[in-house]
Amino acid sequence: QVQLVESGGGLVQPGESLRLSCAASGSIFSIGNMAWYRPAPGKQRELVAHIMAGGSTNYPDSVKGRFTISRDNAKNTVYLQMVSLKPEDTAVYICYANIRRSSSGSWYNYWGQGTQVTVSS
Repeated sequence: QVQLVESGGGLVQPGESLRLSCAASGSIFSIGNMAWYRPAPGKQRELVAHIMAGGSTNYPDSVKGRFTISRDNAKNTVYLQMVSLKPEDTAVYICYANIRRSSSGSWYNYWGQGTQVTVSS
């Protein structure tokens, strides 16, 4: 079994910073893409940051320049550094990882339970 566990959420004021972490554990052979999502109005979820296995990153315009995604492959962990937070960033942030459990196995999608980020004055 594979689990993704997020941490680092909390309550902050506009303009402040926060760093989220997501650690994958269990039987893991390799981790491919990793990402952070959050619910969005009228949508099931919004991709807020994406990082490929090789380190290439992508961000939507809503967070570009404020959020930075990174990964530590030795720790099976992905991070989301958030600065200049806005009230509209308030959401449950959900971690995603594409993982295979053996050298010849299939790749599967895994999701964390989410961590709450609240930006309010």
